[in-house]
Amino acid sequence: MGTRSLTYVYDGAKSENPEPLINLYRQYDGYMEGHGAELAEFLDGFHLVNGLGMDDNTKKIANGMGDLAAQLIKHFKTEPGQFYLQVPRVGIDCWQEYEYHIYSDMIEVIAYDKTDFWGNWQEYFNKIKALLKAQKEEAA
Repeated sequence: MGTRSLTYVYDGAKSENPEPLINLYRQYDGYMEGHGAELAEFLDGFHLVNGLGMDDNTKKIANGMGDLAAQLIKHFKTEPGQFYLQVPRVGIDCWQEYEYHIYSDMIEVIAYDKTDFWGNWQEYFNKIKALLKAQKEEAA
């Protein structure tokens, strides 16, 4: 049985109470060390902009959250199965154990109905790096 997850991308900052643009369902490996780590790596170094310049095509940028959502889908959806778009409605029940809520200013991770992380994208990346390092050391 897989560890299911939902990834919501919102059109704005958390404080703005934005609507979700997408809800990406992952069938398995949705836990922090799986999907969470892949998501952290995807988001690491991204810059949100409002309009693209001539030299912006060489950077890891998104022209707003809609562009980020589209790039996220392209990044994760590479073959049939595993990832599916769901109705972008918060509270939907897909038997998910994890939820990742991505806002323009932060990410919130909910594990088993409790907030496990709340902070900006860089803080999230650092938390995942530390988690993976600790697991590696524990296994050694």
